[in-house]
Amino acid sequence: MDKNSKEKSKEINPKDVTICEATAQMLVKAKRDGVETAFDRAANMKACPIGADSACCKHCSMGPCRLSAKDPYGKVGVCGADIDTIMARNFARMVASGAAAHTDHGMAMLDLFREVVNGNIKEYSIKNPVKLNAVATSIGIEVEGKEEKEIAMELYKELEKTYTQIEGEIPFAKRVPEKTLETWRKQGIVPRGAMREIMEMMHRTHMGVDQQYENITKQFSRTALADGWGGSMVATEISDILFGTPSPVAVEVNMGVLKEDKVNIIVHGHEPNLFESMLVSVNSPTLIQAAKDAGAEGLNLVGMCCSGAEMLVRHGVPHAGNFMSTEAVLVTGAVDGLCVDVQCIKQGLSKVAQCYDTPMFTTNPRCHIEGAQHIEFNEHDPLGCTDEIVIKAITRFKNRKHKVEIPNIVNTGVHGFSYEYINYMLGGSFRGSYTPLNENIINGRIRGVAGVVGCTNPRVKQDWAHVELVKELIKNDVLVLQTGCSQIALAKAGLTTPEAACMAGPGLQEVCETVGMPPVLGMGSCVDNSRILLAASEMVKAGGLGDSIADLPVAGVAPEWMSEKAIAIGQYFVASGVYTIFGVTFPIVEGTKFHQLLFEGLEEQGMGKWGYTPDPYEMAKMMIAHIDKKRQQLGIDKARERVLVDMADRRELEVA
Repeated sequence: MDKNSKEKSKEINPKDVTICEATAQMLVKAKRDGVETAFDRAANMKACPIGADSACCKHCSMGPCRLSAKDPYGKVGVCGADIDTIMARNFARMVASGAAAHTDHGMAMLDLFREVVNGNIKEYSIKNPVKLNAVATSIGIEVEGKEEKEIAMELYKELEKTYTQIEGEIPFAKRVPEKTLETWRKQGIVPRGAMREIMEMMHRTHMGVDQQYENITKQFSRTALADGWGGSMVATEISDILFGTPSPVAVEVNMGVLKEDKVNIIVHGHEPNLFESMLVSVNSPTLIQAAKDAGAEGLNLVGMCCSGAEMLVRHGVPHAGNFMSTEAVLVTGAVDGLCVDVQCIKQGLSKVAQCYDTPMFTTNPRCHIEGAQHIEFNEHDPLGCTDEIVIKAITRFKNRKHKVEIPNIVNTGVHGFSYEYINYMLGGSFRGSYTPLNENIINGRIRGVAGVVGCTNPRVKQDWAHVELVKELIKNDVLVLQTGCSQIALAKAGLTTPEAACMAGPGLQEVCETVGMPPVLGMGSCVDNSRILLAASEMVKAGGLGDSIADLPVAGVAPEWMSEKAIAIGQYFVASGVYTIFGVTFPIVEGTKFHQLLFEGLEEQGMGKWGYTPDPYEMAKMMIAHIDKKRQQLGIDKARERVLVDMADRRELEVA
């Protein structure tokens, strides 16, 4: 940062922008070192109020057209588009972009799967044949008497339809509860294929095409469902088949996982194949010896953001920090190599890395960043990329110039609760089922279930809303499922350990202590929100809580959302039947017809609905009120009285 711009800029107080002590410590150091981060940029970049309300349109060169949130129906755009059309188009394009990100990720994983099955890639293999058979069976593929390769190829061909199919219903529609699927069919929103839905969505939002907000809403619901029950679900399921399905593991998080006496390598992004290969490279005896020859005690692999969260739950790899801590981690001076692939990677990372002579590597052809070195990751020779990165990181360790300051903060949590493990955890190997969960919801020990997910955002205090919201939820006997950066926020706050059950209400505490689980179940990265969809479907399948996802006493929330992926995720949960609340801001003008459709009308059509508040305590009230409403509709709003039966009572029981 140059001297003049520094003098003009607003200075931030670290305690005002984050509750993460490690990040706050590094922001103090960054200021001392003259290094700018996203927190500084947010303080000095006023958000456009018209854009925040989505009251502007720049889809053609007759504009950009700006409408007023204060008088939304006072004027229209040059082409005549009114506020509802403009907002619906903007919202739809956010859904399309977010769905494209997850879908492209899922397709890349499916491409890798095909090459592994065909024997063209030897470095990866099917680690979980049980999951392979389970996924194949779930979409109607017969597995009895077939070889693994035959099942895998049939699964590949079927899942390829998720992307390329022109007509019909995507394969994973077979997993959707029947009543929920009936609602989709009635509304005309069952996805055909992701490529078609995204393409059609972009076409409809072109100037002069679809100009009716309700019709646009149908298509972006369809596009979002192609993400949640398509691209995202394929990505998660294929990752589990190739790399293993997560099960609970105690893992360290926060910046204290960096080691001054080791070569620290961070992987940041979203695709697990890069991280899986890096795991092999850092365990290479040759490279470990090279690190020791350079004066290090060894190699230290650490995750960041969502690929870090995925490796956290799958392999127990330590995690340094969520999205808003990514620049602050580099300020430690201890990072010897930062490699990234796709999604949620700030361009500012490159400049911060340069300030500390930390080599930053882009590895995916979709993502090049000025100032970063590009080393292409090729699945046919993955170690060619990751070995080279390790070697360059060792060189940086050997030539460290900057003073290292690592916050002495490490938090341990338990993560890795896939929906399969929840099934096993509640019922055991021979009677695994979601029935015990449903029974404890019916009897009132567990009030309901909340999905608390999403990003961190510099427009609000980092992690604070996540932590305060979850404390309120578990205190009121609401079981919390977590994915993405939110999971790391709660892990740093100590809410992902079994001991955190003492902070829960008496009913949830009793269940947690009986099972030995935390009141907050970490399930993986943001793409792994599909695990929450499947958990909800299993709850419907287990019985007693209605016939569709919309009947369940559940709610979802993203307290600090910031990306278009989050909008896509939110919409596929809403379309699936879940009341979903966002914090920070919401890109719709309140009081408009489009706002009324999303916040009330969709629920009247048999789906879920949107909610908005930046206040975590209000979020908790809204979610609990919705859960209680669903409990009342199910007739389980009064907990069953628990009666201890003694031997005299037992003798009086009639024997059938």
